Amino acid sequence: MTESKALAEVPRRRTATVHDVGIDAEILAAGAVCWRLHKGELQVLLIHRPRYDDWSFPKGKLDAGETLPECAVREVSEEIGLKMRLGVPLPITRYSVTKQTRQGTQARSKAVWYWAAEILEGRPRPDGEETDDVRWVTPQQAREMLTNEGDCAPLDELERLHEAHQLRTVPFIVLRHAKAKPRSSWSKAESERPLAATGKRQAKAVERLLTAWRPRQLHCSPWKRCAETIAPYVKKHRHRIKYRKPLTEKRARQSPRKTASRVRKSLEWVQPSLVCTHRPVLPIVLEELSRWLREPELASTLPDKDPYLSPGGVVVAQQAMDLGGRIVSLEIYNPFED
Repeated sequence: MTESKALAEVPRRRTATVHDVGIDAEILAAGAVCWRLHKGELQVLLIHRPRYDDWSFPKGKLDAGETLPECAVREVSEEIGLKMRLGVPLPITRYSVTKQTRQGTQARSKAVWYWAAEILEGRPRPDGEETDDVRWVTPQQAREMLTNEGDCAPLDELERLHEAHQLRTVPFIVLRHAKAKPRSSWSKAESERPLAATGKRQAKAVERLLTAWRPRQLHCSPWKRCAETIAPYVKKHRHRIKYRKPLTEKRARQSPRKTASRVRKSLEWVQPSLVCTHRPVLPIVLEELSRWLREPELASTLPDKDPYLSPGGVVVAQQAMDLGGRIVSLEIYNPFED
């Protein structure tokens, strides 16, 4: 993976205590601290790796062309066979790894990006190769078992989130449609302007990225370029999509209050949701989103200048279910441009 390619895949993540921007390591990896409430007690999932004879959280290096959220979800699926939805970002762990080369021992920096993750279905099953044992343990037991002391940082943050009633969350995602054919070269109705070739490739990348959060309530502008952007995700996961005229450029210009009301209703449901719309509509959507924030640090993370998001870009806001849907984290992703 080239550095320029990796830069496009590294998210901006922000919570009250976590602030991640850019690349600061030569090797990128991702993982998840899977959690559950068992008889009212918080538990986390640890795995044992026979290759290293250590206890850790599910994690692994990025595959070529993969984003960090995709990597985290894939590693949990491969190592313990579980489906899950990413939650609030957790602290990155950083350390050095050594490799023997002809020139001698080479040290390289490595960063593992973590998320909290509530299990959606299934029981953890080790794959037998990378993982030969899994255990649900309390945070205190985990601290005693974890081989690498640095792994305690994401664990401490997860426990803090639990105590602050911010651990149980659902994602609210704002998606700008992928790159469309230029307005200057389109002579038909604006509502029928489709995606460009690059936009179609971005739409496929958007589908893979959205799978990390699995939104179920999908609200989309009915204009063609928005519908084509979300189509790969709808087809892959067989979700129903609701086309909302207030999310079009025309209706938002005519009646911005109705557009804001549409976004507000989606936020009030506190369900895994997605809103797909256009660049000129984003200020209204983001303004409504900001009303659900409490921490100034989060408010400063929201895009506030045109174009707000690149074509195919997303904002992922985690709503705390135990705090009436208050937003407790923000993440921003911009897709590739080829």
